[in-house]
Amino acid sequence: MRRRPGIAGLQNAAATRDQFRLVGENVAKVRTDVMKEQLATFRTQLEEFARKHKNDIRKNPLFRQQFHEMCAKVGVDPLASNKGAWAELLGIGDFYYELGVQIVDICIATRATNGGLIDLLDLRKLLCQKRKADLGSLTSDDCLRAIIISVGKKKLVRSVPTELNKDHNGILELAQAEGFVTVEQVERKFSWSTGRAIDVLETLLKEGLAMIDDGHRDGKRRYWFPCVTLSSDSTGADAKS
Repeated sequence: MRRRPGIAGLQNAAATRDQFRLVGENVAKVRTDVMKEQLATFRTQLEEFARKHKNDIRKNPLFRQQFHEMCAKVGVDPLASNKGAWAELLGIGDFYYELGVQIVDICIATRATNGGLIDLLDLRKLLCQKRKADLGSLTSDDCLRAIIISVGKKKLVRSVPTELNKDHNGILELAQAEGFVTVEQVERKFSWSTGRAIDVLETLLKEGLAMIDDGHRDGKRRYWFPCVTLSSDSTGADAKS
């Protein structure tokens, strides 16, 4: 007759499992630390590369596009803010900000003749005329980077010359759930003070990216974001059709 393991045997088995679990956790931690160290090293090397080839990045459109692709692979966004370290290092934040303003101007100026739709190549030609530059100095990728921003899983076209920083993008991403946010939701999500939450929301409101709704019984102001709400509605409509 087969004997069942005693209490000592069960305790030994449990201790063995705990040891294996600890070993597994230590191995995972070591791997994570190594990956973080490698990523930090790569970012440092990327900064050195950017300093060395600063002029090429600014003047050569193909080189600039390849540099952006390298940055994306390590989670670096040189265009996150005009005031960021990368923007100061390369000066490309101002380049894309100015380009975005010029694109909006051209789209408004040509709306009467093209109905609000303009071919990307035609846009590039008009931009180069405006900037007194050769067509080869400006790529389609440059035009798209100047007006398209990523917010969570969405890509939005920016039609106002407004610099959106991480705070603004965070709120836009939060609003994707219901189309609106409240001050309390922002405070809870990002652990911000009331003053910071209101300041960022009021900036978005001032720039025309948000609308306010005070008609609720709980007395809480809703900040609605049409750019998020409309894109969600159109996606749903496309899915139904």
